[in-house]
Amino acid sequence: MATVPTPQASVSRARTYASFVRLEHTLFSLPLLLAGVFSARGPALALARWGLIAIAAVGARTSAMALNRIVDRRLDALNPRTAVRELPSGRMSPREAWVLLLVSAAAYLAACAALGRWYLLVAPVPLAVFATYPYLKRFTPFCHFGVGLALALAPLAGFAAAHPALESPGPALWLAAFAFVWVAGFDVIYATLDEEFDRANGVHSLVAWLGRTRALRVSGLLHSIAGYLLIPVAVLIVGPLEGRPLWRVAPPFALCVVAYALLKLEQRWAEDVNLAFFKVNVWVGFVVLAIVLAGRAVQGF
Repeated sequence: MATVPTPQASVSRARTYASFVRLEHTLFSLPLLLAGVFSARGPALALARWGLIAIAAVGARTSAMALNRIVDRRLDALNPRTAVRELPSGRMSPREAWVLLLVSAAAYLAACAALGRWYLLVAPVPLAVFATYPYLKRFTPFCHFGVGLALALAPLAGFAAAHPALESPGPALWLAAFAFVWVAGFDVIYATLDEEFDRANGVHSLVAWLGRTRALRVSGLLHSIAGYLLIPVAVLIVGPLEGRPLWRVAPPFALCVVAYALLKLEQRWAEDVNLAFFKVNVWVGFVVLAIVLAGRAVQGF
């Protein structure tokens, strides 16, 4: 006779799945997706379309994390820092991981199909990126840019889903460029946790290749570039400044300064990865979303 799981067991299992896909990391991708949605003017989205965008976003992100964990499970088992993760520790079976991957990918593809035929045709592109970037650390120290590319797709996906005609893509393209260098920069900081392990086990990263100090300089350069890339986002969304009072157009540009300051703080506190990565860096995406919304407010939405 089959055993009926208790509510406590179901909650515990849900927590295991949420931990497996690092649900808290949605705080990096969700603001970028929404920034892409609001980066250009357009008619208000129907509730059903918002729902499809949400399903596609969750499905794509869950697929990416599941792929990453499946590909890296043997490396994770060797690394004392990651050996406690769900697959290497045995808290989750490979079969469960594959089922989660297939279900999330199916949900993503179904949502893309419901959004429109064009979305289904381009849907394999993010999946190809997600499937490729976990392998980059086996071959190149520039693997951090693979993570950057994966997150750079978020504002582009948000823009495309909300604006089927693909008109006025400029801000979304600049947002993607920002995300590409911003995420690559903080992935370098994250890689400092595994410098010795990576070097000993032939895992490639800028930290293992250049050493912590020089790799963090590269990360700092990337974050400086990222900060400047937000300026054209604000300029394009706000539009012509002539005839507008300073108080009205200032907020998006003031928020650019806030984002730049956060990136500099992240670099200053890079030695404390938990502080820099999860308590400072997580706010950057929300400030970027605020830049876009403030710019749209100048336009009157």
